[in-house]
Amino acid sequence: MSGARAGDSKGAAAGGAGGRRRLARDTLSRRVILDAAEKVASRDGLEAFTFQALARELNAHPTSLYRHFRDKDELILELIDDLRARSYGGQLRATDSWRDDLRTQARYIHEHYLRYPVFAWQMAARTTRRPTEFANVEFALDCLHRAGLDDEEAVMYVRVLGNVIRSLSAMEAGLQALDPETRDRDTLAWELEYRRLPADTYPRIAALTAPLAAIGDPTVFDHALGMLLDSVEARVRQKTAG
Repeated sequence: MSGARAGDSKGAAAGGAGGRRRLARDTLSRRVILDAAEKVASRDGLEAFTFQALARELNAHPTSLYRHFRDKDELILELIDDLRARSYGGQLRATDSWRDDLRTQARYIHEHYLRYPVFAWQMAARTTRRPTEFANVEFALDCLHRAGLDDEEAVMYVRVLGNVIRSLSAMEAGLQALDPETRDRDTLAWELEYRRLPADTYPRIAALTAPLAAIGDPTVFDHALGMLLDSVEARVRQKTAG
């Protein structure tokens, strides 16, 4: 009996948590790891996402992950670019309207952020230096050149457009990530509490006949995008007139 118990103990030690046998190293791949990383991060949040947590999900040893990814940061950047590719990679096609093309790209990005809110701030702030990001920048630059901007102006507008589109998308995604009670309370504040402010202290707010647009108002993104595209057209007209 003691020999059987010793054998059982040895087998459990060779396995994962709870005696489960760990995956063999050669069964892991970047694809398998990325799929598991998306699941763990979406479920537990990026703050709790570690190689140890990922290894538990995969029933593998943490060191086996380092054969595919240098560290957590490299894995997160790879995952962000992979999620972009799965959302809208390869779907951007140039038409005869640069304005429609930029609007289409912006809407793809916006929808992508709302689909993956847990990654929103990382997606907004980081550069992945990977194929889908390169393709996005190339597409936007081509649109702006077709609009009539020179290189220097196109570079600046790509940055401005990118920052505004991603910032607004990340804010909306952050709102969606809040618990429902907090989200509803904030939305209600824009609709009701602002309208109750005293006119002698906040005359402009009190004079409004309509409630202020909430962060999650879907029309805000479209209005902001329209303003930016209008500014591109205005700049091109200015150049042409000059």
